[in-house]
Amino acid sequence: MSKSAIVGLAFVIAARTLAAQDPGLQRLERELARIAALTDGKVGLAALHLETGRAAYLNPDEPFPMASTYKVPIAVELLTRVERGEVGLDTLIELRPQDLHPGSGTLTELFDDPGVILSLRNLLELMLLISDNSATDIVLRVAGGPQAVTERMRRLGIDGIRVDRPTIQLIADWIGIDKLPPEPEWTPSLFGELARGVPDSVRAAAARRFDQDPRDTATPRAMTSLLAKIWRGEALGDSATALLLDIMRRSTTGAGRIKGMLHPDVIVSHKTGTIGGTTNDVGIITLPDGAGHVALSVFIKGSTLTVEQRERVIAHLARAVYDYFRFNPGG
Repeated sequence: MSKSAIVGLAFVIAARTLAAQDPGLQRLERELARIAALTDGKVGLAALHLETGRAAYLNPDEPFPMASTYKVPIAVELLTRVERGEVGLDTLIELRPQDLHPGSGTLTELFDDPGVILSLRNLLELMLLISDNSATDIVLRVAGGPQAVTERMRRLGIDGIRVDRPTIQLIADWIGIDKLPPEPEWTPSLFGELARGVPDSVRAAAARRFDQDPRDTATPRAMTSLLAKIWRGEALGDSATALLLDIMRRSTTGAGRIKGMLHPDVIVSHKTGTIGGTTNDVGIITLPDGAGHVALSVFIKGSTLTVEQRERVIAHLARAVYDYFRFNPGG
């Protein structure tokens, strides 16, 4: 076992001991379970007070589809390569027609013709700020692909996060598209044509399989561990850490999730994820008045509620966590 894995295991054991001994944390977990019951899906949560190590959990070791929250580990691997000098954030990348992928973001909508050139920093920001899927798949390619990201997580001592597919394949699998065309044959309009050809019954079966698919999943505990390592500077150097947290702080998505019931002045560096019955938000909350910071991961899967209803559940969960650690900051 690596040194980082040993340290991480010791931290988990310590956090569990604290929770078992702290009646306040036990009450918090009961309140979180009560709120989670408001959704018909499965809720996973891991909240860690970064200064004291106290933690609260719901289904912390169950894998959940990451959806676009997997862009956080992708960013870590990319920035690791930047720190090593293997690639520069000022590197210019020309977007090809086959780089324009479906889903969230604006690149596919804004740029129909080839020849657009963006820096790697631009693409990283688009990936995290507006969750652009086209930018994500380019960043993932430059970062060495899914296996490289998963291996980075293992080297950090995190076993509960795995990245397996680019977003275009992930979405295709969720919809039930059997096979995507070779990359040279790709056009921005082709995905819509393929998606419209999938019968409703096939879509429904594909969505059910997606919720059980081990690929591109994270446990709440593992994602919160990654957030903690980022915040502590254990995943990246000082400059890359500051850059990543700043971009996540400026995220434009998920205003109704972790941030939904917090005061607008509360700083939250976060990343959302949404697909089908999955609605997620993961990030770091800066508590006021020197009360510290909380790394929080909330995942919902298999829900038939509207996205807005799921977001309200996440907002209530985040508010309960925020209130507890704000008014009980000590170790």
